[in-house]
Amino acid sequence: MPWDRPDIPDGLPPGVGTQQPYIDINSPGRTAEKMRDWATPISEATAIPLTALEAYGNAAEIQRQQHPECGIGWTTLAGIAAVETKHGRHGGASVAPNGDVRPKIRGPELDGTNGNRVIRDTDKGKLDGDTEYDRAMGPFQFIPETWMRYGVDANGDGVADPDNIDDAALSAARYLCVYSGGDMTTPEGWEKAVHAYNNHDEYVLKVRNYANAYSVNIRY
Repeated sequence: MPWDRPDIPDGLPPGVGTQQPYIDINSPGRTAEKMRDWATPISEATAIPLTALEAYGNAAEIQRQQHPECGIGWTTLAGIAAVETKHGRHGGASVAPNGDVRPKIRGPELDGTNGNRVIRDTDKGKLDGDTEYDRAMGPFQFIPETWMRYGVDANGDGVADPDNIDDAALSAARYLCVYSGGDMTTPEGWEKAVHAYNNHDEYVLKVRNYANAYSVNIRY
């Protein structure tokens, strides 16, 4: 879709969209379900799967309560997930009601071919299933080393799982807030964080475009 629609903003950082509601982030179970009433109309307008959108709102709200200085919007998380895996739907995968993405999404071996970096195995294949090279994993395409540093449980099952979109969304939010210098509300901080996620200008622009479209509830 060309980036010339007058009804979609092009600002940086992208708009944060319809504010997700306050929820008790410490309640047991999948707190993302508390986002359902908020997420339903946005999902219908943007074609973001409902469970995925709940995960993005949940992650943004957890960060808002725990690290308000970061200011990350759910739209940025949605933009990254859209570019990375079509919100967990790459290759025919789908997102279950508990946030699990199946079949598991795995990137190619990071063996230096096709423009990829060379990253030899860091997890003995435990996370990505590859004992020779690392592979990006799950709806937010974490590499094992990064996941082991930033991965957290967000759906209340006690396990940090890169193939669960709740866990992956919150882990991505934590990563982005760290690499923005703790402030996603400035153009510099936002760009720095998204470049850290994927250091290509084209990638950053794609994320911006998706996020801005979602900020005004438009399918992109």
